[in-house]
Formats: sequence, C-alpha cells, structure tokens
Amino acid sequence: MSVGWVKAVSCDDLAEKGRTVFRLDNRQIAIFSTKKGIFACNNRCPHEGYPLREGTLDEDCKLTCNWHNWKFDLETGENQRDGDRLRTYPVELRDGEVWIEIVDPPLEEQVAGALEGLKKGFDDHAYEQMSREIARIMRMGGDPLIAMVKAIRWSHDRLEYGWTHAFAGAADWLALYDRHEDDPENRLICLLEAIGHMSDDTLREPAYPFAEGVLDWDEEAFVEAVEREDEVQAIRLARGALAAGDAHMTMERGLARAALAHYADFGHSAIYVSKVGSLVERLGNEVAEPLLLSLVRSLVSSFREDLIPEFRAYGPALESFGAKPNGSVPAARDYATLGSSKAVEFTALHGQAAPLDLYRSLLGANAMNMLTFDLAHLDDIDQPYGSDFGWLDLTHGLTFADAVLRLCTRHNDLWPAGLLQMACFAGRNIGHQSPNVDFEDWRVADRAGFFGDVEAKLLDHGQDEYIVSVHLLKTAEAVRCLASSSEAGHAGDVALAALNRLLNSPVRRKMVRRTARQAMRFVATDV
Repeated sequence: MSVGWVKAVSCDDLAEKGRTVFRLDNRQIAIFSTKKGIFACNNRCPHEGYPLREGTLDEDCKLTCNWHNWKFDLETGENQRDGDRLRTYPVELRDGEVWIEIVDPPLEEQVAGALEGLKKGFDDHAYEQMSREIARIMRMGGDPLIAMVKAIRWSHDRLEYGWTHAFAGAADWLALYDRHEDDPENRLICLLEAIGHMSDDTLREPAYPFAEGVLDWDEEAFVEAVEREDEVQAIRLARGALAAGDAHMTMERGLARAALAHYADFGHSAIYVSKVGSLVERLGNEVAEPLLLSLVRSLVSSFREDLIPEFRAYGPALESFGAKPNGSVPAARDYATLGSSKAVEFTALHGQAAPLDLYRSLLGANAMNMLTFDLAHLDDIDQPYGSDFGWLDLTHGLTFADAVLRLCTRHNDLWPAGLLQMACFAGRNIGHQSPNVDFEDWRVADRAGFFGDVEAKLLDHGQDEYIVSVHLLKTAEAVRCLASSSEAGHAGDVALAALNRLLNSPVRRKMVRRTARQAMRFVATDV
C-alpha cells in the first residue's frame, strides 16, 4: 500500500510522550523523538511482532526489542543480529506536525529485499525467518516459486555427494503446492518445508565446485564415466547436454541407465532421476543446470549395493533375465518367503512375462511387506550394525516402484533392471512381518476422503526431522500415483492400505539404547 505523505502526530504531542504509535489501516508505525531527530519505523518487531514502542532506545539511536534482545539502528533499519531488517520511513516536520512518507518500493525491489532476507535465513537454517520472507513475497504479489529456484541454486553445490531427499522431496512439495492453489497458507507450508530441508542439508557446508569444460553429449560415454566414478568426465558431458538445450529430455535415458546399472543407494538414484524432470518442468530451465549437475554427482558417488553379498545375484540375474522360456506370471504371495537372492533369481526366471504383469506382482509383494510390518521391530535393540530396520526401509519399496513405473514405461529396455531391483526390495524386507495384520482392517474405501486427510496431516506433520516428514510425503505421493494408475491393479489397493497403516503408527527414529549397545559390542571386538 502506497499513500504518500501523511500527517501522523503533532510535534508537541510527540515531545511530551517521547514516542508514539501511528496507525493507518493495518499498519502500525512507531515514532521516536531522539537527540538525533525524529525517526519512524514499523512498530512490530520483524522477529516475532512484539511492539517496538516498548523497546529500549540508547543515545546512538539503537533500538532494542526487550522480548528477545534484537537490536536495530533506528536511522537505517539495520539489524545488529543479522536477522530481518526493520523497515524505516522518511520523516518531515511541517508547521508543527510530523509527516511520514508511506510509499512501498517497486515490486522488484521488494522481492529482492525479501530474497536477501531469505538467503540470510537459509544460511542459518532460521526456519521462522525463511517463513516470513516467503510470506512477504506472497503478500506483495510476487511469484513465490522464485524462492524455490533461489534455494536450489544456493544449495546445489553445497551437497558434497550430490542430491539428497531435499531435492527429491521438493518435487513432491511442489505437487502438493499446485493442488492448493486457493490456499496461500498451505502453499507457504509447501515452499517452507522444501526450502527448509535444503537449508538444513547444506548448513555450514562449503561449496564443492563442479568441473569446468564442455564435451558434446554422448550417452554411452556418460554411462561409462558414471560407472568409472569419473565425475569430471560425467559433468563435462552433462554440460554438453545443457549447452544444446532441453538437457533433461536429452539426458534422461542416460541418467536412468546409470541409476539402474546398480542397486544404487538403496534405490535412491532411480528415485532422484524420476524427480528431476518434474522440478525442471515446473520451475523452468533456470534450475536445469544446478539440479542436473548435482544429480550427476550423486550418481557418480552412489553406493553400489549389488556388489555386497546380499544382492550379488543381481548382476547375473540381469544378464540371464528372460533367457528361459517361462512366460508365466508369479503372484505377489510367491515372494513372501524369498530372500534377496532367491527373489532376484525367481524374477529373472519369469523374465519372458509381460513387464507390467511382473511389475504388478512385485509391487504387490513390496506393498504387502509394508502393510504387515511388525511394529515390535521398532523396539528391537539387539541388532548388529547395518541390520537396523524401520518404517523408512519399507517405504522405499513403494517410492522406488513409482520411479520404476515412470522411467521404464518411457524407456522399455530398462524394465529388467527396474524389476530385478524391485525384487531386491521385496527380498531384503521380508522377515519383519506380523501374521496378525489384516488387509481389510486398513483397506481404504474412500480414496478422495483418505487423501484429503493425508494432505491435512502432511501440512501439519509435527515431525522435527526433515527425513521423516519427507518420507511420509514421498510415500503418500508415490501411493497416490500408483493407486490411480491402471497398471497397479489390486497391488495399488494394498499400497493404499500400507500407507494408511503407516500414517496411523508410530515412527520411531532415535534408538538411544540400541545405539549404545551396538557401540559397546562393536568396540569389544577391537584388536
């Protein structure tokens, strides 16, 4: 709101009181008479809104909010604690009256100021400050998605090993954002949670520069570079795709191949590849370079779990997939007793079946594993390092299945790798089920009402750890997509039931006694 110069108070009244508050519509302006002159500023402290009229003012015009000791230069509005800046107003004396100029800066200047404040909050993971700055952009009529774009650029080179759940979750928060077009508060929550996660994952991290140089995009050379863990070569090839334009579409098949070449990072690599396109499509080419370079880094540095004994059957199974003339389709229940190696070999044996038929069976197996999770494992403290198990292990079976459906329906030659890795999930997650969980107890009859309740929970999740809230979000979004897909069949209903039970169960994360017990057992073996 810009109203120009307005008469606020008489000089005599101000001299008598020393300070006063001028109100205009919803605006409160504190006016102070000091030895240096008369000054005006917002009455509400930018920290938590307490009245600055009640603050302490020293001889140097430093105004202290007495609630939390925030200090401001009353002449400039500068915050002595490097937090939100205090808005000040020009003052003139005219015929014994104090006049104040109330003119809002141009939109571009206001947005730039809010982004400057957002950057300060981002660097310190000041959650409330980030929330206020995004809200300011929304209130002034700017495009709040600029905050997401900036956060991606501020964070992409400060993730030492590339993508984290922060970027993957941002795609899902944006999907939720778009479904709440008429609710600014919910939209603010979506942006704040996504940006807050990026801030938290990069807190006090330095920049990790990417290699310079450009090579013409070559898919085979890129996949080979990732396999060799040659980040410099892979980044230069990615820069070639970026220089040519439409980089995500150019690179997607190569990215998916590299992600599925191994059972990489517990399926994270494929999940991340499936999310990058959503972000670039929604936010524009300005985020293509930071997102794709960071994603390449994560592919290069990913763990290759198919090289450890538990999943070593994956490589041979990929080579033999569909070699035997067996086109029958196993049922989901056929996986109920198969460990990782057997599940992978069993899937390869049925490789001549239609990929989507196999997919439904494997989705059903993973959904049933999650639905029937025995909650007693949340209190299991007698586990060695590396064998801890909880809800988040199970959710990946479904989020990975969603990624496989997205990637392999566009790149059909990747079905064998995607299906075999779904079998890895099915096998690794057995042995944690309870026979007392009944599908009918958790079956979702009213999908629209269910997802309305789910979104309400996500938008006020109450989880202190971003890793927990983002898994709840990602699982909900994956199940929403799977259940609405014609390819899921009954497995989609089981996935819905599994999500229903997850959201109505405890999610225990910090196992204090188990950690201590594991540490004591481990150091006892030191030699």
